[in-house]
Amino acid sequence: MPEQLPDFTPLLSEFNTKLRDLEEKQRLLKDRVLLIGENLIQSRDDTEKTLAELKVQSEQSRQDILKIKETLQRIVEELENKARRAELDFMRRQFKMFEPLKLARIEDVQKMIKEANLQQAK
Repeated sequence: MPEQLPDFTPLLSEFNTKLRDLEEKQRLLKDRVLLIGENLIQSRDDTEKTLAELKVQSEQSRQDILKIKETLQRIVEELENKARRAELDFMRRQFKMFEPLKLARIEDVQKMIKEANLQQAK
């Protein structure tokens, strides 16, 4: 009697199915890894672009701040050379106390008194 060989067909079929499943999973993982890699590259490029823009804005802001600082320094220097408001008010009061055009001579006062007396007598 010839020896019968065991039937490996179902076992091979199952092995073949499992192998295909593993290959499919590997292909899916490969696709996912490629997609993640592309996303990572895109994110890096976006980040580099944003960083470059921020550097430009930062430099512009620094230049603007320097200009403002210089302008303020010039204003402070000019203000030091100007008379202060309190000093001007003091000078005005002093000038009002002594207004040479409004001073009357003694003769003028006597003349005004005589004229006032004459008008009252009338």
